[in-house]
Amino acid sequence: MRTGVKAAIVGGVFTVMVGGAGYGVYNVLSALHDGSGSGSGGPAAVKSGPPSGDEVKEASAKFLAAWAKGNASEAASYTNDAGDAEPLLSAYGTGAHITHVTITPGAPSGTSVPFSVKATVSYGGQSKPLAYDSRLTVVRGLTTGRALVDWKPSVIHPALEKGDTLTTGTSSTPPIEAVDRDGAVLTADKYPSLGPVLEALRQKYGAEAGGKPGIELSVVHAAQDTPGKTLLTLAKGTPGKLRTTLSASAQAAAERAVAQYPESSVVAVKPSTGEVLAVANHRHDGFNAAFEGRLAPGSTMKIISSATLIDNGLTSMTGPAPCPETAVWQSQTFHNLAGLAPDEKATLVNSFIRSCNTAFVKFADDVKVDSLTREAEDRFGLGQDNWKTGIVSFDGSVPASGGPDTAANLIGQGQVQMSPLNMASVTATATTGAFRQPYLVSPDLDHRRLATAKGLPASTVTQLRAMMRLTATQGTAEPVMAGLSGDIGAKTGSAEVDGQTKSNSWFTGYRGDIAAAAMSQAGGHGVDAAGPIVAAVLRTGG
Repeated sequence: MRTGVKAAIVGGVFTVMVGGAGYGVYNVLSALHDGSGSGSGGPAAVKSGPPSGDEVKEASAKFLAAWAKGNASEAASYTNDAGDAEPLLSAYGTGAHITHVTITPGAPSGTSVPFSVKATVSYGGQSKPLAYDSRLTVVRGLTTGRALVDWKPSVIHPALEKGDTLTTGTSSTPPIEAVDRDGAVLTADKYPSLGPVLEALRQKYGAEAGGKPGIELSVVHAAQDTPGKTLLTLAKGTPGKLRTTLSASAQAAAERAVAQYPESSVVAVKPSTGEVLAVANHRHDGFNAAFEGRLAPGSTMKIISSATLIDNGLTSMTGPAPCPETAVWQSQTFHNLAGLAPDEKATLVNSFIRSCNTAFVKFADDVKVDSLTREAEDRFGLGQDNWKTGIVSFDGSVPASGGPDTAANLIGQGQVQMSPLNMASVTATATTGAFRQPYLVSPDLDHRRLATAKGLPASTVTQLRAMMRLTATQGTAEPVMAGLSGDIGAKTGSAEVDGQTKSNSWFTGYRGDIAAAAMSQAGGHGVDAAGPIVAAVLRTGG
């Protein structure tokens, strides 16, 4: 979001660079004077099928030429969604103040055409060159049969999504110099997955940090609460210092760990305070799933489920929790992971450390529909939409679900949704007995009120810690927790997802005063992907 942007058309020289990509001079220049008639009487037949190579070259050349010339309406007419395309193409020259545009097409690959853009951004007496690469695809118009550019905002710039626009002007928020808990500077260059987090912190705390704004070309999102992205800085502002709760060493370990597993996220917190020590994501979409993800947490949910059973007097750590081969609840049959031997004499700790699903499903007969919900909200501080971490985050959701979901929720399936942030907090609460809402920036800076919950009875904490410790040393988590010294504990999880051949990998654990949780979509079992990520973060302290 920017202030002081004028809606005046900026003049400039616009050209299309014609290179060795099979684009003839005639094809590019004739795009500016193309007629629509066929030159003979009678309507032409509507074409069908994929565009030919010649059609791809011609359609892309027309579009690129009109865009480079600054003719938004003409360029939009060469797309399959002129209504959406024209405002953004117009903003490219007006709101974004981008001039002297040169577009160089590359060699087509089927119906896809890569191209590079070089231009100048000018505003308030400041000018800087802009250069980037993008790509377009040519498709057949459904009704006209014309070869048209398949419209997506990312054609104009790869950072753009639906509803976004571009603008250049004085930034609405000053830049920040974010530092960790010990004063070490945190940058997106050194910690790549912190990029969106740092931008979100800037948008919220830039003014409070005391800096002065600069002049920038940036992406503005349609959702007002979603921070934009700076693409080019024409004049640097003066950054204000913002102290975060992050630990540079834990963040570095988290970055390295998630880089090993695609579509993975991790969060580490300090159980004694709620301070977030690390947040890292490795995702193709750039989404902060570590804080905002909403996915079934699988068997990591059994921490809350065990607390529910203990606090409601249904069993105890050493009480009965039989583990049959299958369990049926309201016509739905539940199974354990392949290879898990049934044990009709199992205790709760036995079923917990082996992650027996059927043992927990059997308790669906005894819990109330809202028992799990009450435990999650009242004792673990989840699901009330009142966390104030410093940036956008999800508080978890454990709805009071009837039918088969009463049983499914107990094993972290059904309608339960969590993020790694939520599960790191669950582990922190389970191991200390106190819910301390996670936060990234001290609430003293903006006087926000953190969420509260009543926490857990001491006897429940003792049992949960013991069960998690045994899971880490003798149970399903042992393969990745082996070698970690000190007071440790963990819980594995895997969550099945419709239409996904491999389950999502979940893992949460603690070591001393660090609790961490990770999720890797389609990562398999808990120890396959999420487990190694958590273990790597826990090694940084204790």
